[in-house]
Amino acid sequence: MTYRNGQLHEGSCQGVNMGVDLSVEERNLLSVAYKNVIGARRASWRIVSSIEQKEESKGHEAQVAKIKEYRNKVEKELYEVCNDILNLLSEFLIPSASEGEAKVFYYKMKGDYHRYVAEYATGEERKSAASAAHEAYKTATDVAQVDLATTHPIRLGLALNFSVFYYEILNSPDRACHLAKQAFDDAIAELDTLSEESYKDSTLIMQLLRDNLTLWTSDLQEGKYTQGDKADKPKEEETQE
Repeated sequence: MTYRNGQLHEGSCQGVNMGVDLSVEERNLLSVAYKNVIGARRASWRIVSSIEQKEESKGHEAQVAKIKEYRNKVEKELYEVCNDILNLLSEFLIPSASEGEAKVFYYKMKGDYHRYVAEYATGEERKSAASAAHEAYKTATDVAQVDLATTHPIRLGLALNFSVFYYEILNSPDRACHLAKQAFDDAIAELDTLSEESYKDSTLIMQLLRDNLTLWTSDLQEGKYTQGDKADKPKEEETQE
């Protein structure tokens, strides 16, 4: 699992294959390493896909063929990275997790990487990835509601990304808004119990939830929301470091 240009190397995953329950620092390092790798490729895919659509509309078939070839290469790399981390999660990380916080973290991560596959996949592959993402996010939510406070940054980050999944992948803006608003309101109600240690992370994610709610509500009111063509890219949680 070495991605030279993406900064992820063999040493990043030492201990994972041994089925050891990782520390908070270790799991954050692993998550950030994969986030760096996947983030660059997701950005590349969006740019290339946008250029491809523009060239197709102009009838530039020769350019489109070259662009499509490069897009396929990016998609292959995306699949490899997502497959690597999803295998680690299913085979080692989730079975080794002993505490609720770790379980939520890993199931959220599983949902995220299935969502990334659903972003570029088509047909049955997209349907399967979306279903797996929903199942992982739902499992994470069930555990979070029992084991984590409404103000916990991992629970808030889960709600943020789950709502983005509803909006972008399932094309369900109403459910996305409901989930984001519920998480924000629940956290606001318990804001006085927020620990100093997690205050910065929690309030940042709450701001992202509010930003998305503002964007989505505005889009719906102004009629900008159309399936597969969202007006603006919603904000999602970046792993706490």
